[in-house]
Amino acid sequence: MRAAFASSFDADNPLAALTVGEQPEPTHPEDDWVTVQVRASSINHHDLWSLRGVGLGADRLPMILGCDAVGTAPDGTDVVVFPLVVDPGDPRGMSILSEHFPGTFAERVAVPRMNLLPLPAGLSATDAACLPTAWLTAWRMLTTKGRVDEADAVLVQGAGGGVATAAVALAVALGKRVYATSRDAGKRQRIAELGATALEPGARLPERVDVVIETVGEATFDHSLKSAAPMARIVVSGATAGHEPKVNLRRVFAMQLEILGTSMGTPGELTELLTFCAEHEVRPVVDSVVPFSRIEEAFARLHSGEAFGKIVIDHTA
Repeated sequence: MRAAFASSFDADNPLAALTVGEQPEPTHPEDDWVTVQVRASSINHHDLWSLRGVGLGADRLPMILGCDAVGTAPDGTDVVVFPLVVDPGDPRGMSILSEHFPGTFAERVAVPRMNLLPLPAGLSATDAACLPTAWLTAWRMLTTKGRVDEADAVLVQGAGGGVATAAVALAVALGKRVYATSRDAGKRQRIAELGATALEPGARLPERVDVVIETVGEATFDHSLKSAAPMARIVVSGATAGHEPKVNLRRVFAMQLEILGTSMGTPGELTELLTFCAEHEVRPVVDSVVPFSRIEEAFARLHSGEAFGKIVIDHTA
C-alpha cells in the first residue's frame, strides 16, 4: 500500500528524511485491533520532529508517519481514530501512532477497536481529521486543565500554529474574551477574523486573564506570567521557542498562579470535542487540503512556518 514514512533522520532538513512509497499492509498486534481504510488525515509538528529523529529510534525505521485520521471501519461505519495507543513498552504507558505503531499517512492503518469513535453527522471527514491531536490538545488545555468555564478572558500565545489557532477558535466559541499574540501581521489579521483581539508578542493586555494557553515557551512565558490574573491557570503544552524560561516565583505564589502541563487528551474528551463542534457548528481552521499524491508539498508548507491552521491530506485523491 502507498504510505508516507520516515526512512532516515535529518535534524537540519527533515524533509530529506521523508519517503513516499510502498509499505506492508497493517498487522494486528492484538486480537482486538482492526484495520481502518483512511479517508483523510492531517499533519502535525510531531511528524516533522519524527523526521528529525526526536521520539523515534533508528531501530523502528521505516516508520509510517501521521497521528490523525478519519476513515471507514470494517463494518462500513465512518470513524474518527483516537491516536493514543496503550503501550507497556513506553515509559508513559502509551504512545501516539507513528512512534511505536505505524501511523495514518497510508491507505490503511491498524488500531485497537476501542480507539474508533463515530464521526458525528454534519462533520466532514476533512474537518474531523484536524481534531484528534492539535484540537484535542487545545480542548483539554481550555476545559480540563484551564477550567475555562470559570474564566471570562483567555490569552493564547503564538496563534497561527495548529494548537494555538484551535484554542482561539474554541475559546471564542465558548463565549470568552480572547486575546492572541503573533509575530506575523498577516496571521494577526486572520486571528482577528476568528473573533479574538490580536496583539503583537509582549503587548500589554487591557485586562488580566484567567487562562493562558502557552505553546511557545521561553520567548513568551514572562509575558504570560505578567498577563495572568490572581489564581489564573497557565496551561503549557509546548515550548517551540525555548523550554527553560526564567520564572518569577514571587509572582507565582503572590498571585496564586497555577502552571499546568498537558498533552493530547482522552477518548472521552475527544468525544466531547466532536460533539461540541458538531452541535455548535464550530469548524477547524484549515490552511489547505492536499491530495495524498502531493503529500510532500504538505510537509514543505508546514515546515515553512507559513501555514495558518491545519493542513489536511485527502487520501481519496
